[in-house]
Amino acid sequence: MKHNTLIICACGALLLTACGHGGGHSGEADGHAAEGKEHSGEIVIDTAEARASGIVVETVQPGEFSGVIPCGGKILAAQGDEATVTATVAGIVRLVRGVAEGSPVGRGAAVFTISSRNLQDDPARQAAIAYQKAKNEYDRAAKLVGDRIVTQKEFNQIRADYEAAKAVYDAFSQGGAAGGGVAVKSPIGGYVKTCLVKEGDYVAVGQPMMTVTQTRKLYLRANVPERYYAQMGAISSANFKTAHGDRVYSLARMDGRLVAAGKQTGDGSPYLPVTFEFANRADVAPGSFVETYLLTAPRQGVVTVPVSALTDEQGLNFVYIQTDPTCYERREVTIGQTDGERVEIKSGLKAGEKVVTEGAVQVRLAGASTAIPGHTHNH
Repeated sequence: MKHNTLIICACGALLLTACGHGGGHSGEADGHAAEGKEHSGEIVIDTAEARASGIVVETVQPGEFSGVIPCGGKILAAQGDEATVTATVAGIVRLVRGVAEGSPVGRGAAVFTISSRNLQDDPARQAAIAYQKAKNEYDRAAKLVGDRIVTQKEFNQIRADYEAAKAVYDAFSQGGAAGGGVAVKSPIGGYVKTCLVKEGDYVAVGQPMMTVTQTRKLYLRANVPERYYAQMGAISSANFKTAHGDRVYSLARMDGRLVAAGKQTGDGSPYLPVTFEFANRADVAPGSFVETYLLTAPRQGVVTVPVSALTDEQGLNFVYIQTDPTCYERREVTIGQTDGERVEIKSGLKAGEKVVTEGAVQVRLAGASTAIPGHTHNH
């Protein structure tokens, strides 16, 4: 009697034992029939290889899962006290280490240094020349004023010029930048909202370099299609992800709160605005367009798995089930709503089954690369 079976290994570990059979072949006809059914579509992966491949499983348990309204959105900066940091001298920008968009800064803390070294009109060099000239003039006048060769009025003016030149020179000297640079400091304490220049840029006097805000709050503005109007009152929170990554941000973990939910657009738009405020703990950039999952009333007894458990094959959705410590099988499932982190499974899974939540792609590749077509057991 012959059975077509699929025997698969991961990372070169080919196991010829049957899942759940300990490798033995019974001589009984009923045993052959059962064995053939159990072998069909099996993926056999040694436990050590599974660990090395990062395969993680989760036991399926129905639980609470919120309703979801999928829509687009945008991250906006919250209003607050802001200040613009401008260049005090012309020169080449150097960033202070650790300063970036979203990072905290103290009042009076240096956020840039500007070096004018090797520039034709080096203000630091000019300040040094002016200071030395003023100091020489002051020292000479101090000796002559007692002999009334220099009048007191003239001496007072020379001293004022010297003190002004010294103040400018000291400003450059205390800036701490090698080669006659000067530190540019934040006028307020807060967080860096936007950085308008980068390392190596040339800036002119008065050019805006950075915006500092005293709030680290951001807004998520979601645009909800009108067909979800009846669910607007049930919206409680949201998840989102940006266009440049797969990370899902949860407002519930970022002190998010609903601040406004529009009942009408007022401008003829087919979308209803919903706005949340949240603490930017994850370096989310204002102005980013995001994929948004608005969370509504919770539902009970819903089977869900992490989004990472799904694989898409020719438009169909599959998960991989661990049938025993070394065996896996592919299972087609029907999916429902997703909140970006987990996805509802409407059919194909039942409570108590173990589904691969991390490493599903590795299991799939193992199955595709090491299957032995037409392999048979002859008994």
